[in-house]
Amino acid sequence: MSAPAPVLELDRIDTFRGAAHVLRAVSLRVEAAQAVCLVGRNGAGKTTTLESAIGLLGVRAGRVLLRGAEVTRRPAHERARLGVGYAPEDAGIFPDLSVAENLQIGRWLAPGGGDAAGLDERILALFPELESLMARRGLNLSGGQKKMVAIARAMALSPSVLLLDEPFEGLAPVVVTRFVDAARRIKAMGISLLIAESNVTNAARVADRLYAIDRGEILFEGEPDRALADAAVMKTLRG
Repeated sequence: MSAPAPVLELDRIDTFRGAAHVLRAVSLRVEAAQAVCLVGRNGAGKTTTLESAIGLLGVRAGRVLLRGAEVTRRPAHERARLGVGYAPEDAGIFPDLSVAENLQIGRWLAPGGGDAAGLDERILALFPELESLMARRGLNLSGGQKKMVAIARAMALSPSVLLLDEPFEGLAPVVVTRFVDAARRIKAMGISLLIAESNVTNAARVADRLYAIDRGEILFEGEPDRALADAAVMKTLRG
């Protein structure tokens, strides 16, 4: 019996930003209920990889596959409805909408409109502090709270894979631990994760498998412990 297809697979993709050739034959895969971290310095190509996976950037070459089906030419909203959740680095919260309204937008994109009761249960299991913030406008949230709302909004899609761009960036160490725990809980729900992260130590706390990227090319794939023990990889990641 053949192995099941990865939940998400990038197969030798090339992506440009304007005239700049950012990604060069990037391949990675995310298996079912697995946390994968893409680690690299700022400008290495992490965000471009996630935006190529969700469809915010078109790829010039290569393929994007969801559960073995090619979605390379499908727009982002179709990929979202097929089960790809996305929380961008800047959170992308609508500042004039309440937390509850921001979450409702994610629910509208979910197939069948989503399960409101089930969604609330999952969100509050991850971030119980959001219960007291539902009426607060996005403009009045802290950076950490905005990241919580962004992840919760992506969870409203009931995704099979969740893309998180720098979820630990700019957070105090105690808050990073809080988000690492949330990522582990999401994985325990059976949702796969692809996390872009600059700090390899933070990545190692949550990743089952790690990819290191530099100048738009994958230079390492394997278990986090192997990356931490590889002097050449660590030198590249730390500059």
